[in-house]
Order: sequence, then structure tokens, then C-alpha cells
Amino acid sequence: MASEKRAKKSEDMIVVDEEKDLKFSTEEELFGYFEKDVVKLEEEYFQLRSSNDLDDKDFARYEKNLVRLLEDPDEVWEDESSLPDKKVFIYLREFDSPNEDEALFHVAVAYMAGDMPSFIYLHFPTRDIRLAEHYQRGEIVYDRILENASPGALDGDALLEGEPLASGLYEAMLKVRSDHDIREEEFREFAHLREEAIEEADEIWRNNDSMGNVLVTFIKEFHEEGPGAIYYVVVTLEDTPSNSHALLFSFPTTDEGLLDRYRHGENLQADEVVQEASH
Repeated sequence: MASEKRAKKSEDMIVVDEEKDLKFSTEEELFGYFEKDVVKLEEEYFQLRSSNDLDDKDFARYEKNLVRLLEDPDEVWEDESSLPDKKVFIYLREFDSPNEDEALFHVAVAYMAGDMPSFIYLHFPTRDIRLAEHYQRGEIVYDRILENASPGALDGDALLEGEPLASGLYEAMLKVRSDHDIREEEFREFAHLREEAIEEADEIWRNNDSMGNVLVTFIKEFHEEGPGAIYYVVVTLEDTPSNSHALLFSFPTTDEGLLDRYRHGENLQADEVVQEASH
């Protein structure tokens, strides 16, 4: 684990943030400026670190992962609470581990100038997933999975994970929806409606598909989201023994004809179902 600079030199000055005039004549001056923040973050790390985690003397083996982490992270979190009056950005990535039975993560806490990390407060490898998850804090500003997923995929649904049933049903829905319906690229703007659509559904329909899957669809009408009525549809997969439902995918629509395709099977009451995450 180490703190280090990723600052560029300009006319013999170490420039961390040109806009805020954070320029330093020497590395000693640079680290003196950030010393209190580095110490605070390192103290937190050492308090959280498990005695069963990677040994400090092995950290040099993973030093090369820092560049890959910063250039191609799995996640980036914007954190405004770790340091007083300062915003830091936390980079996380999972790497291939020499031991296939263990996970290997790398975490870096960085100062950002524009959209580039210009100073690293600390970084470290870890095989402790709980430690890595501790640094998933603040607001997520980049998620590799979400970035590469379908525009309609949301956190917690099977479509985001590329589950075949969810992907197939979602693609079938896109093929039959009206050209004048809400554009797929705008679906995530309505994601805040998903929870209410499940918990306060106007309609709930259970239907068995040709493969024997039990699909339960939640439909709710919203009037405050646009000039006309907007419906939000949530498609789930029922686990019959537990009567719980895994989220497959969801979407907004203004197309009554599309809605009718989901209004078949058995009409249920809202209090008959229990929701669970897709995984």
C-alpha cells in the first residue's frame, strides 16, 4: 500500500490542479500539502484491513495493477465524506488472481483534476471482498457493467447481468413497441418509478410461458411524468415454492397496444406477491 503522486511537471513545477493553482516545487512540498489527508485515509485502511489479507511485503508484485486500474476501472465512486471539505474519487477493479479460488481487487483513492486522477492518496491490493466493498461509497459515477449494458438495464435486474431469459424477452418487447413510444435511450430516466410500480401496482398478471417459466408482470400508470399517461412495466420471474419474484427487466411506455401484450394470464392482487433481487 502506498500513497504517491500522479502529477505532471510544468517548467520544473509539479502540477496537481492547474485550475486551483495546486503547484509544488518539490515532491516534499507536494506530500507535505497532502500529508494530513494521506494519514487519515491510511489510518482508516489499517483499521479495516484483515490480518488474513495480503502481506505488505507482497504489495510490490501488484504495483503494476495501478495503471490498469486508473485507465480501465470496474467502478469509480465520488466520495465527499471521507475528507473534510475535499472530494475524492475511489477506483476499484477486480483482477485475475494467482489463486483461482481467491478474488483479487485493487483500490485507489485519488484527487481528480478535471477528469484525470492527478494525485493518489493511497492504493492497495486486497483479496478481502468486504474491504473492497467498504470503498464502494458516495455516488457511483462509472460502472463498467452498466456502461456496456443495454440502455434499459438497471441495477438489480437480470437484464443487467445478461441473463438469457431476460435478454430474450426484452428484445422481443423492443421489436413490437411503437415507433412513437418512449425511446430506449431514455428508459433510465424513468428508473425511479420501478419500486413504486412494484409496491403499488395497478395491475399484476401471472402467466406461464411456453418454456414453463412463471412470469409475473407489474403495471402502474403515472400522470405526473409527462403531458400524458405513462405506464411503467416490471417483468419478473416467479419462484413458485417461495412465491418470490426475481426482477427480469422493466420499462416505461405510452403504448396501450404494448401494454395489452402483458395483460394476459391470471390477474393477481398486489398483496399476493413478494419481491426479491434478480440474484
